[in-house]
Amino acid sequence: MSEGADAAQRALTRLLEIMRRLRDPQRGCPWDLEQDFASVAPYTIEEAYEVADAIARGVPKELESELGDLLFQVVFHARMGQERGWFDFASVAEAISDKLTARHPHVFADVEVSSAAELNRAWEEHKARERASRGERSPSELSDVPLALPALARAAKLGKRAGRVGFDWSDERGVRAKIEEELREVAQAQPEQRADELGDLLFAVANWSRHFRVDPEEALRLANAKFERRFRAMEQLARERSLALESLDAAAWDALWNEVKQREKSGEISVQ
Repeated sequence: MSEGADAAQRALTRLLEIMRRLRDPQRGCPWDLEQDFASVAPYTIEEAYEVADAIARGVPKELESELGDLLFQVVFHARMGQERGWFDFASVAEAISDKLTARHPHVFADVEVSSAAELNRAWEEHKARERASRGERSPSELSDVPLALPALARAAKLGKRAGRVGFDWSDERGVRAKIEEELREVAQAQPEQRADELGDLLFAVANWSRHFRVDPEEALRLANAKFERRFRAMEQLARERSLALESLDAAAWDALWNEVKQREKSGEISVQ
């Protein structure tokens, strides 16, 4: 075993022991002992987003910390599984190792792959065999799209899965036409219909993004960050000029917004 692998083994052993102590019925932490899979799941999702945020902001030390928090979530779930006799951390790690080697025969076996398209076909065929081995005799193309995905990401994934069997727009122009149709329907909708029509519009936009090979969830995350950055900059300008935010009219807000955008372009305001 290499020195790096040995250090990783020691660190993981320590983490697993800490988790065991936290869940010890006599000496453990009351909060940790109260938790179950359902109560921990929201923290797991939150930690995954914090990893993505650290990556987006390009802060290596924070990424290291957030990855540790996410690893702890895996260890927590594995410990609860072990307590119930379902699985443990070792079986979780073995299962993903088996899955990765089986799904990459071009790396771990003597299988030739000539293109990315062929690789994708082989990947999907292998996943179909896995579903069949679990007893899913006639699985839907949509059967394993996780319900817990953010709605925007799930919309794109549903569209991609349907597209595998031909139910898709031929190109981005077709999606754009659908978006224009949905915009008209939103504008014409009665109040009780607007949520439904807006949902259709968002679904179409998510799939328009997919046709451009853009992750809609990431695109919206970047837009959120940009809006927050610019709004905070406007607040700072207002404070420097002793302007009360609630007293600003639309024209004043537009002027501040355009000034902030211009300062970003000139490099006076960081876009990080």
